[in-house]
Amino acid sequence: MTIEQINKLCKDTFVGQLEIEFLEYGNDYVLARMPVNPPKHQPNGVLHGGVSLALAETVAGAGSMLLINDERYIVYGLQLTGNHIATISDGDVFARAEIVHKGQSTHVWDVKITDKNGKLISVSRVTNIIKER
Repeated sequence: MTIEQINKLCKDTFVGQLEIEFLEYGNDYVLARMPVNPPKHQPNGVLHGGVSLALAETVAGAGSMLLINDERYIVYGLQLTGNHIATISDGDVFARAEIVHKGQSTHVWDVKITDKNGKLISVSRVTNIIKER
């Protein structure tokens, strides 16, 4: 699957509503970008932590999807934990998911969300379950 195909697949979903754009991927990572703007803010004007968690789960889920035979298997998020380190009000954030464990039925990913200068905004660990369709 190409980056263009991934982005097209997600266009009319929650992922598209969050304006998440996949930028690149490899055998053990996925990188995506998301703009930070008022619809994604808390009332106090900073990025909502739930949006950061949704971004983390999205990028890790895409990573697992890219590692499986998606005609035979499907990926679901099983567990997500996160720590919010810093705030951001505007600009872009970048989520890089790196696989920690690739089992037959579970994948574990570490996700770091940073700003354009590499400042850490949040860290998450995502566990995905791989189920037969």
